[in-house]
Amino acid sequence: MPQDPVGSGTQYPLLVPFRPDDEVVSGVRFGREDELLTPAYWAMRCATADRVEIDFVNRHGTLEEEIGFCLLGGFGVTLEVATAFFERLQANGAFQSGAVVSEAALLAMLNEPTVVRGRPHRYRFPAQRARRIHRAMVELTGLELNEAEPIRFRDELQALNGVGPKTASWITRNWLDADCIAILDIHVLQAGWWLKLFDRNCRLPRDYLNLESRFLSFAESLLVRASILDSVMWHDMRTFGSKLARANFAV
Repeated sequence: MPQDPVGSGTQYPLLVPFRPDDEVVSGVRFGREDELLTPAYWAMRCATADRVEIDFVNRHGTLEEEIGFCLLGGFGVTLEVATAFFERLQANGAFQSGAVVSEAALLAMLNEPTVVRGRPHRYRFPAQRARRIHRAMVELTGLELNEAEPIRFRDELQALNGVGPKTASWITRNWLDADCIAILDIHVLQAGWWLKLFDRNCRLPRDYLNLESRFLSFAESLLVRASILDSVMWHDMRTFGSKLARANFAV
């Protein structure tokens, strides 16, 4: 879920020991910083990114709120729309611990348009998400989660209705500030395809763990935190990179 700004400026020194023609991982050339979407570009972005743009760690909210926000977001729903509807549900007690709001009440809140950037917007999947959020909040009350082990925590979250590996990873990264997992949404996948880091024939969720392992190795080679690399990839691909990738790969 969106967080309060925690400062800005350079996060990590750019000390990656590669020349442009060196392979960062097998089959992936480092390139140059001024070549868009190359490993060199991503290393530079991780070193210089504004913390306000890339910080998603939940420092002030509840786990119920984090789960609710991540269930509202995802494919087909922009961050701005998800945030607007999250704030509506939050204001109406949808994520209060122990006070489960009915599916019908959630649906009514998601069916009513909300204003985003001066324009009215409807939520794209109101019935599906109302059902998922209601069931997840009910199931969460009986779920024991191990926050000391991020991977185990992610696995346990997948017992919740509508929570697959990507959503569970998203919640885990935001809640535990974890670097041993990756959020492989469409923007990160497109960046990986562009780099030839990911096989174009991969399928989610079937290949999630294999792709995640490749991504984590890539981050390690660049000497950056996986959570930071994930965040800058999501930000830049969402802003301009996905159009570039679609033009070349017809994704």
